[in-house]
Amino acid sequence: MMLTDSREHRPDPQLYLQLGELIASTGAAGFAEQMLRLVDVQVPIHRIELSEWTLDLHKAHASRIKVLGNAGPQHSQHEADNLRKPLLQRIMQMKDPLLIALKAPLGPHPSRQNAHQCHLVSCSGSKRWVISFHRAPSQRAFSLSELSQLKSLSDTLLPLVEHHGQLLEQGAVRRAGSPLADLEAGTLRQSFGERLLQEAVRLSTREQEVCLGLLTGGTVPEMAQRLNVKNSSVETYLKRATAKLGVSGRHGLAKWMAGA
Repeated sequence: MMLTDSREHRPDPQLYLQLGELIASTGAAGFAEQMLRLVDVQVPIHRIELSEWTLDLHKAHASRIKVLGNAGPQHSQHEADNLRKPLLQRIMQMKDPLLIALKAPLGPHPSRQNAHQCHLVSCSGSKRWVISFHRAPSQRAFSLSELSQLKSLSDTLLPLVEHHGQLLEQGAVRRAGSPLADLEAGTLRQSFGERLLQEAVRLSTREQEVCLGLLTGGTVPEMAQRLNVKNSSVETYLKRATAKLGVSGRHGLAKWMAGA
């Protein structure tokens, strides 16, 4: 399932609940694991690695590769280096976010070959943020449909990885534990409030409640019952809030929260 505007007509509460949990876990040790769970429901993968590359554009090499998190079966350092080599040339000249798919080479011993890889990459100056998805060589390669699904997730996931890296750089590592516990403790509410202050946007109490409810997987009827108002009133609050934020619908709200 994709995070597209068409989902406004077919909302998936579980998907948006997972997205809310992922947003709340930025800067925490379990961020990569949370992203693996979210993506694996959409496109089966067995490992994810998040990294920040600092490129030396004159010498055409990566002066630093910082791992921001990983989840799934571990690779040895030698395997990790081999997996990154094919990426460097592809991302060196990029100017816009892109998706790179690499198939595992055929051979008599598939278990010794590189995994099937799909990488989402964003850039800013000499920096590159990379989300690497892996499948075992014995599994099938990513299909065109699956690559399209992963590409549709990139607008939401890549800004979150960049934000996660910034929090780690600042030493603002959040308490490890269940993302749901973090949500209940108000982490998402706090982050939402910080984003509003950063953008100098003022929302009414009801507008904020509707936005937070939808970000954590709530449906319009559920929000209406919680606030003791009509479904149409919840829709109105959402339209007013997203208009002030300069976005459209729940998907736009999620992207705004991610800093996109």
